[in-house]
Amino acid sequence: MNDVSDSTLPAPGLMVRLAAMVYDAFLLFAIWWAVTAVAVGYQVSQQGEDAIRTSGEAAAGGPLLFSALIASILLFYGWFWRRSGQTLGMQAWRLRLDSIDGGRPSWLQVVIRLIGAELSLTCFAMGYVWILFDPQQAWHDIWSKTRLVRLPKPAKKTTK
Repeated sequence: MNDVSDSTLPAPGLMVRLAAMVYDAFLLFAIWWAVTAVAVGYQVSQQGEDAIRTSGEAAAGGPLLFSALIASILLFYGWFWRRSGQTLGMQAWRLRLDSIDGGRPSWLQVVIRLIGAELSLTCFAMGYVWILFDPQQAWHDIWSKTRLVRLPKPAKKTTK
C-alpha cells in the first residue's frame, strides 16, 4: 500500500477531487473517440459508405455504441482502481482510492462507486457538495464503502 498508515492519510478536498475528475475526463474523451471511430469503421465495413449516406442513418449510433462507451468507463476506472487505486488524474493530484476494509476496491465497489458518482452529479452535484459538510466522504464513497485519500508529497532527493 503506502509507507504512511492509511488511517493517518487525510481526505482530499472538493477542488482536488474535481481537478482529478477533469484530468480523467480528457483521457476518457480520447478513449470514447477511439471507441466511436471503431464503431463507425465497423458500420461502414458492414453497410458500405454509400448505404449509410443514402439511408440517412446516423453512423454508429444506438444501444451498441452506448453500451461500448459505458463499458469503456467501467474498464477505465475498474482497471486503475483495482490495480493501484489511482487513475492518471488521481496520480497527478496524489489521490488514491482504498476500500474501507483495506486494500483495493472490489469490482462490485467499483460499479457501485461509478453509479453513485453519476447519481451524486445528477442530483445537482449534491453528492459532491456533501464533502463541504463531511470532508471525509462524498455520497458515492459512503455507498461503495470506499475512501479517497491524499498521499503525501514524495521526499525530495538531496544531492551531495
